[in-house]
Amino acid sequence: MTPPSAADRPGTSGSGTEPLPRYGSRAERSSDTLGRPAAAWQPPAVWTDPAAGDTGPVPIVGDRPAPPQRPADHEPASTAVPPEAGDELPTTERPAGRAGRDLRAAIGVGVSLVAVIVASLLLWRPAFLAVLTAAILVAVVELTRALRAGGFSAPLVPLLVGALVMEGLAWTRGPTGLVVGFLLTALAVLLWRLGHGPAGYLGDTGAGVLVALYVPLLAGFAVLLLVPDDGAARVLAFIATVVASDVGGYAAGVLFGKHPMAPSISPKKSWEGMAGSVAACMLVATPFVVLALDGPWWGGLVFGAALAASATIGDLGESLIKRDLGIKDMGNLLPGHGGIMDRLDSLLPSAAVAYLLLAVLAPA
Repeated sequence: MTPPSAADRPGTSGSGTEPLPRYGSRAERSSDTLGRPAAAWQPPAVWTDPAAGDTGPVPIVGDRPAPPQRPADHEPASTAVPPEAGDELPTTERPAGRAGRDLRAAIGVGVSLVAVIVASLLLWRPAFLAVLTAAILVAVVELTRALRAGGFSAPLVPLLVGALVMEGLAWTRGPTGLVVGFLLTALAVLLWRLGHGPAGYLGDTGAGVLVALYVPLLAGFAVLLLVPDDGAARVLAFIATVVASDVGGYAAGVLFGKHPMAPSISPKKSWEGMAGSVAACMLVATPFVVLALDGPWWGGLVFGAALAASATIGDLGESLIKRDLGIKDMGNLLPGHGGIMDRLDSLLPSAAVAYLLLAVLAPA
């Protein structure tokens, strides 16, 4: 008899030459579908069908045995592969663009956020500090909950208090205050977790320190940008350049994207999109650096290229965390975007890069 084709055997691609990747959460990836440890299972070398009188070995390609024969009136089992965690899923409730976003909701929320940020910067700089601090507190809650779903219980109370302390010290005491606030927050996380016993202590405290470093510490560099007299222009230059990276990368990726940048982390990111990000960042950053901050024209090019790189790294870094945790978004507060943390992913590392570069290219 004829052995089943590669497309009918689970665990193989349509060509019959490559095993399909396994998907799922951290726990699901540790065993196969039969509950056995993945490392301990070995594929059979041959395929036979004793029920049909086939006793001769037929070599197979793949890492799973063939399914048993079914009566002709039964539908074959589905071989659909579940999408990777974090991939956009089509729905009937909202229209999605080629890159998987609900464009109408995303654009509306994005315009509203930009309006709030610009208004707070132009009217009264401490108002922007309040907006930023509120966003950081929400992001800390979102990231902590996401880590808890992955089995890490980062202490939330010291992280929230520490975020307030870090942003306040960055505003009043500068870089030294920001570093001291981070060290105090890390110490508070270590001490707070002692009350819950030794089980999982290293994982929980490590997750807590990661949250403190990733969110309030990096956000503190945006506060440091705000401190000088021209702080509003510095923050606008930083945010506008990161937004240009997102928009330019999205447009170039949708129109020209063919070569994936990191398919195992973010399948929709392409090298063509990265080129669009760099070009858009340079176009937006140069006028800000030259006209608003009295920096050199080439400084705008350097600033734009550096923030395009840092924004992309930040986006990929958060995607890596979400894929490891098996979640799609950090939250659902912002329609078309996900959570606050999903909007801060590219801004947080870029704030540190912007502060360091502007201190050299256009010192206050």
